[in-house]
Amino acid sequence: MSRGDGRGAGKAGGTPLRELLRVGGGGAGRVGLGAYDSSALPAGPSDKAAGQAAAAALAEPLAGLQERLYAAATGGDRRRLLLVLQGMDTSGKGGTVKHVAGPLNPAGCRVTSFKAPTAEEREHPFLWRVERALPRPGEIGIFDRSHYEDVLIARVRALVPPEVVERRYEEINAFERALVEDGVTVVKVFLHIGFEEQRERLLRRLDRPDKHWKFDPGDIEERRLWPAYQEAYERVLERCSTAEAPWYVVPADRKWYRNWAVGRLLLEHLEELDPRYPAAAFDVEACRARLIAG
Repeated sequence: MSRGDGRGAGKAGGTPLRELLRVGGGGAGRVGLGAYDSSALPAGPSDKAAGQAAAAALAEPLAGLQERLYAAATGGDRRRLLLVLQGMDTSGKGGTVKHVAGPLNPAGCRVTSFKAPTAEEREHPFLWRVERALPRPGEIGIFDRSHYEDVLIARVRALVPPEVVERRYEEINAFERALVEDGVTVVKVFLHIGFEEQRERLLRRLDRPDKHWKFDPGDIEERRLWPAYQEAYERVLERCSTAEAPWYVVPADRKWYRNWAVGRLLLEHLEELDPRYPAAAFDVEACRARLIAG
């Protein structure tokens, strides 16, 4: 199969993409983002044209597996999938959602974009709003940002004491472990963008009036905190890449590669689930005969 094929391009020497991009598992150990090249092409398509074609080729198998997952739930299958997207500003969380969710049936896909907590949400434990947005049996849920904001920006901006952040790592691990035990496949993706690439993307937003709405002057201040955010992400990858719910680092400097890689990761996990259509709870042949007769 060619390297640009959407179904088979995720493997390098027979290794699934999820294994190539996975961070540790069961305790990741020390993680340094400097060792990850944000412009790398670990496997799969090697140029933009091939990447776009490979991403497009994922649409049909993704839609088919989603339908099977949704249908299986009507027969009592409680399994569902949660895709968590995290990354620095301009890393492409929204763009990834658009490309990955595009082929999916909206009836079986729940997309949640987490902003700053509302007054009501601040009155509850930090996982409360996340629990309310979880996918139901048969659904695919996609989080644009997530509960990890509570150990990322909360750490960098010192919104809570350090000991609270430390406690939250374990709370998140226990929460995700319970999700997995309840039939949720958790796919956590860090969209890894480089410092200079982020600058270029912000400048392009300023160059285009139709993109000004996406620009926040506060993003410039946030860039000054880049080292602190990188360290916060490193701690997340170290502390919360578990055997049950590992993190995947996707190079995100190339948008076309980012879109293909996340789509491919989603496909690999759905293929492993291998949901099946439920057997008919009625006499098929009897119904056929009645319709023919009538």
